[in-house]
Amino acid sequence: MGAKYQESPPLLLQDLKVTIKESSLIIPSEETYKKKSMFLSNVDQILNFDVQTIHFFRPNKDFPPEIVLEKLRKALVIAMDAYEFLAGRLRLNPSSGRLDVDCNGAGAGFVTAESELTLEELGDLVYPNPAFAQLVTSQLQSLPKDDQPLFTFQMTSFNCGGFAMGISTNHTTFDGLSFKTFLENLSSLLSEKPLSTPPCNDRTLLKARTPPRVTFPHHELVKFQDSETATVFEATSQHLDFNIFKLSYEQIKRLKERASEITTSGNVRVTGFNVVTALVWKCKALSVAASEEEEEANLERESTILYAVDIRGRLKPELPSSYTGNAVLTAYAKAKCKALLEEPFGRIVEMVGEGAKRITDEYARSAIDWGELYKGFPHGEVLVSSWWKLGFSEVEYPWGKPKYSCPVVYHRKDIVLLFPDIEGDSKGVYVLAALPTKEMIKFQNCFEDTIS
Repeated sequence: MGAKYQESPPLLLQDLKVTIKESSLIIPSEETYKKKSMFLSNVDQILNFDVQTIHFFRPNKDFPPEIVLEKLRKALVIAMDAYEFLAGRLRLNPSSGRLDVDCNGAGAGFVTAESELTLEELGDLVYPNPAFAQLVTSQLQSLPKDDQPLFTFQMTSFNCGGFAMGISTNHTTFDGLSFKTFLENLSSLLSEKPLSTPPCNDRTLLKARTPPRVTFPHHELVKFQDSETATVFEATSQHLDFNIFKLSYEQIKRLKERASEITTSGNVRVTGFNVVTALVWKCKALSVAASEEEEEANLERESTILYAVDIRGRLKPELPSSYTGNAVLTAYAKAKCKALLEEPFGRIVEMVGEGAKRITDEYARSAIDWGELYKGFPHGEVLVSSWWKLGFSEVEYPWGKPKYSCPVVYHRKDIVLLFPDIEGDSKGVYVLAALPTKEMIKFQNCFEDTIS
């Protein structure tokens, strides 16, 4: 049973023929703006990098690009009244030695662009095309490096009347769930309605305890000085093959049924996410070795998988669902590769599920306090980054829902991405892996053997 999304990669356009028409700054309204500094939690602190997402829209005769552009500009000004940090700048606080956001009203970036192509001429929106980076702006050329916006919006209109919203945000501003809420609030403002969910911007809700108390071992975290390897967040210059594996609802259902037959305890839920993550972990761990000699040694190697867990509802008291910061911690599971080869699939699913179950209120507070005592980052062999259930494509704008929403994908060997189905079937999933050729062959063989 073949699982690859496409047997051969599509011929990708190298040039989307995009011309930047205007770059400017959106400034918050003077009536609501108050200069202040915004505390960033220890979870926010380690996520100082840009995340770029693109939201593609079909043509709508009632909303030509020029009308959409003006509506977006006005709505974003209003949005910054509630999301005041979006107009600020990231600064190192000299007194604390920590990053915070200087809410100085310097402005968010706003870029207008045009493409000579139609939306259909872009081809496959699912397959990761590096040229999609032309639809997003992270750095404004007119500003110095230390004065770049935390948020930059680019609208690119296509020759057919369709358009793309490219949004670059520093990860300190939002996690996936709060970014989805931001998009829903933006949609409300575009419809000239109040915010659907007023944001909670108080990052001190995830402040470390005084004094900090690390009450658990945190195998998912490593100190900067203890690590000789690169963080999983960094790109690589190594040649990588990209492959997308599609799992249908029926295939995921069968994996769940198979796992449910063998799990040894009733304490872990057999979810779609857990079975897909277990599948990815097994395939990634067993794809590493190349020669027969390495194969034997590889089976004794310990593999660690990482994935994000929302902690809003796990804390006591619970965080507001509208919390804008990074309310996610890294869950982990670890095992020898031999166990991942020989154990029943249900046991691997169980190990993945135990990683999330481990994150209680006390565990979360311990991890945050660990960040107060040490400087470090999440570290493991593979990180599963799930965009599967975030629902960016479900946001209803005045001109309709996106045809597709996705991140701009870069060369990251140790990050496997999960995407929703382009047709909006949230029960199916695309698995995107980027690996050296020999490892990719082994990954694919393991993937297909496991789901067959």
